[in-house]
Amino acid sequence: MAPKTSARTARWMDDELSAVADLARHFFAKEVTPNQGKYAKQGFPDKSVYRALGDLGLASMSIPTEYGGGGGTFAHDAVLFHEQVMAGDHALQLGVHSGIVPHYLNAYASHEQKLDWLPKLASGEWVGAIAMTEPGTGSDLQNIATKAIRDGDEYVISGSKTFISNGHNCDVVIIAAKTDPSLGARGVSLIVAEVGQKDGATPGFERGRILDKVGQKGQDTTELNFDGLRVPVANLLGEVEGRGFIQLMEQLRTERLICGVAAVAAMERAVAITVEYTKSRTMFGGTLFDLQNTRFELAECATLAAVGRTFIDDCIASHLNGELDATTAAMAKYWLTDQQCAVIDRCVQLHGGYGYVLEYPIAQMYADARIQRIYAGSNEVMKDLISRTL
Repeated sequence: MAPKTSARTARWMDDELSAVADLARHFFAKEVTPNQGKYAKQGFPDKSVYRALGDLGLASMSIPTEYGGGGGTFAHDAVLFHEQVMAGDHALQLGVHSGIVPHYLNAYASHEQKLDWLPKLASGEWVGAIAMTEPGTGSDLQNIATKAIRDGDEYVISGSKTFISNGHNCDVVIIAAKTDPSLGARGVSLIVAEVGQKDGATPGFERGRILDKVGQKGQDTTELNFDGLRVPVANLLGEVEGRGFIQLMEQLRTERLICGVAAVAAMERAVAITVEYTKSRTMFGGTLFDLQNTRFELAECATLAAVGRTFIDDCIASHLNGELDATTAAMAKYWLTDQQCAVIDRCVQLHGGYGYVLEYPIAQMYADARIQRIYAGSNEVMKDLISRTL
C-alpha cells in the first residue's frame, strides 16, 4: 500500500526524478529484497549488488559526469534513499557509499584523484567508507586518537575505529586522524586509503569483527584497525593539514539530511503498512481499523509523517539552492529521527503480538530505527548544536 504523502508528491520532484524512483524501486525488488535473509545471516551484503547499482547509474547520481557520476543533484540521491527505505532494505549503507564518501572526494580531492577514485565508486567496482568514530570518542570527533605521522612522502597511520559502515566491504576509506596531536581539532586531517580486500593485501590495515547489532543485521558495521598503515601524503584531502574537522563539519549537514530523508520515508512506510494491516485484521465483530483508538492513533501518526514530509522537503529545497544551514540540518536529523522511532513504536502496538515478530515488516523497522537517533551525531549533540544559535 502506497502512502498518501511521499517523495513522489514532493514539490521538488519532476519527471526525471520519478523515472529514477521507478528504476530504483525495481532495482531493490530484484537485487536486494530477495536476498535480505542471506545478507542478515552473513552480516554483510554481497559486493555484486553494488556493481548492479552502478550498472544502472544509481550509485553516484549527484557526482559530475566528468568523474563518472550522473551529473544530478542531491534530489536524485534523496529519491534513491527514499525507495531504499520503502523497499525495506536494511543491508546496503548507500547513504555512506553514494551520499557521503563521493562528496568528500569531490569537494576536497585533486582533479587527478577524482578521475581515479570517483568512477570506481560510481561503477560499484569500489565500495566506500568513512572512518570517524573511535571506541573512546563517539560523537566527540575533535578528540579522536588515531594518528597519522608523516614519514617522508607517506603518512604512517595508527589507531582504531569502530561502528564503520561498509567496513567489511570497503575498498576505499576516508580516515579521520590527528596529523598534529598537540592541536586538538585543528590537528585533525582526512586521509584517503585504498585497502585491498584480501587478508594481508594492505600491510598495517586490518578489518575487525562485524558488530552484531540490534537491527540492520545485513549491513556490515565493522571495527577497523590501523597499525603502521602507510598512505601517500598526496592522499591528504585538501591542500594543507589540519582542515579535517572543518571538512567534517561542512559535510555532516548532508549526512544529517540523509538521516532525515530516511526517517520520513520510514514514517510513511510504517503508517501505510499499519493501515493495511489494521484494515485486514478482524476484531470484536469488525476490523481493527474500525476501532476509534486505532483510527485516532493512525491519524496522529499520519499527521506526524505529513509534517515530517513538509519539513524534509523544505530542507531538500534549501540544500539544492545551497542554503541549508547546519542548525536546520541538526533540527531535521534530531526531530525527524525521534518522530520515526515514535511513529514506528505506535505502529508496532497496533500490530499487537505480531508487531514483535520479525517476519512482519513493522518489527524489522522497529529494530532498524533506533540507531537513527545515535549515528551522524547523537540527537543530544544535535540539540546542543541548535542551542548554541538561540
